[in-house]
Amino acid sequence: MNVENTKALLTGASGGIGRAIANRLAQGGALLTLVGRNQETLQDLNRSLPGKHRVLVADITTQTGRAAVLEHARAQETAMLINAAGVMDFQFVEQQSSACIEQMITTNMLAPVLLCHSLIPVLRQHEQAAIVNIGSIYGSIGHPGFSAYCASKFGLRGFTEALQRELADSPIRVLYLAPRATLTDLNTRAVDDLNKALGNSVDRPEQVAEELMNVLARSRRQRFMGWPENLFVRLNGLFPGLVHNALVRKLAIIRHHAQT
Repeated sequence: MNVENTKALLTGASGGIGRAIANRLAQGGALLTLVGRNQETLQDLNRSLPGKHRVLVADITTQTGRAAVLEHARAQETAMLINAAGVMDFQFVEQQSSACIEQMITTNMLAPVLLCHSLIPVLRQHEQAAIVNIGSIYGSIGHPGFSAYCASKFGLRGFTEALQRELADSPIRVLYLAPRATLTDLNTRAVDDLNKALGNSVDRPEQVAEELMNVLARSRRQRFMGWPENLFVRLNGLFPGLVHNALVRKLAIIRHHAQT
């Protein structure tokens, strides 16, 4: 899908990956609506982008915020929805508060599902439209220390897969991009230390944004970023015992960093 002059609505625009996506789409000529909760941050981002774009201050975890997004999408005749908002907490689930778990499920899964539900009729008005859900490698591999986060991303991936099939005969392309570990403010010091201890490669947000452009250009239904992470996704689907045993062997290291 060509993004030039496409009216795209981007949630999580002020986050690390969101900012990079906004920059890359703006360079490609997209007409953006930047959605987030911090007006000042969104306005600063808007001023830094080439072209003319809009800012929408809305909390997508609330019904009021999602209603504002829908109203704006109708008025602007949005043709692309990119769900990039996300939160993460690195702890073993028994140490997490119920509020923290609920926030991850709501932000990472429920909110994008409800936004897709609301905006599909708007997107159908175009000859060509797209929904892009930003997931995670942890939406395909259950990783200790990220149980609730995995639950939210597994749910988003399953929803996206089903929606791709529901809308296969429509003008709406539904796409799923799963980054691996990425250098953003979502990562606490403990997450950074864990990635170093496990030897995990960490991408820059700009790499995710560039991969998004490739996914859009090729209309790829799904893309899992990174090697060997995309191999582990396949192995976990075919031989989950292998991945299970590999992660269990690292459990002491993971637990140590989760408790720091």
